[in-house]
Amino acid sequence: MPPDSTTTSTATREFFAGTAFLGRGLQLWVTSPRLMLLGALPALIVGIAYLAGSVLLFVNLETIAVALSPFASGWDEPWRTGMRIVAGAAAAAAGILVLAYSFVAVTLIAGDPFYERIWHDVENNLGNPPAERSPGLLRGILRSVADALRLVGLAIVVAIGLLLCGFIPGLGQLIALILGAVFGGWILTLELTGLAFDARGFTLGQRKRMLRTRRARSLGFGVLTYLLFLIPGAAVIVMPAAVAGAAMLSRDVLTSSTSGSSASGE
Repeated sequence: MPPDSTTTSTATREFFAGTAFLGRGLQLWVTSPRLMLLGALPALIVGIAYLAGSVLLFVNLETIAVALSPFASGWDEPWRTGMRIVAGAAAAAAGILVLAYSFVAVTLIAGDPFYERIWHDVENNLGNPPAERSPGLLRGILRSVADALRLVGLAIVVAIGLLLCGFIPGLGQLIALILGAVFGGWILTLELTGLAFDARGFTLGQRKRMLRTRRARSLGFGVLTYLLFLIPGAAVIVMPAAVAGAAMLSRDVLTSSTSGSSASGE
């Protein structure tokens, strides 16, 4: 059956409602510039290293493309060059996903005190914040690192899938780029909402299940964040805003989940 137009319209509204959370996070650059500058510092430091990694990827893209398509070495032109362009585009899509996710994971760990301060400031403004994590700080950091490693594994699996999609004749590269944005956005949302969910004692599995109840909204936030990260230098400005926006999104999802559980229990 074709999707119901009302369902599609609702999903579209939810998607754009998700993007609004990042917009609200970006507004903190006006209302709390000092706090956001603190959050931009670790993003800047890590971003310099990742910029070098991105340059290295694109400088060696032709070599990578040749390595990925050895079967095309004996082909006549223009088929050989065409296949290597396809392989290079697929490798770029996969590499961008891994770079974008790992940038967020590494930056959150490196700037944990700064991002926790941004998150807690948002929680205080929203009211009824959870207790601070200091009594179990080490345990919380180790748990965050473990979750990040699990999500790195997921990002690598998805990247391999994108690499394979890129070899599909015709629209393979476009499909890989679109799927990269969707899956990349989902993985970024899972990572960025970790502070709010961890503080309330939820596991990564529980976080996934609750975010799926607002899948379109969660994707709207994550996909926009992912796309902005692709703009050189934008991650420095977007990263602290994404932490703030993720805190707001988390509260929205948690409130919705709690309301849904209460209603089903009546």
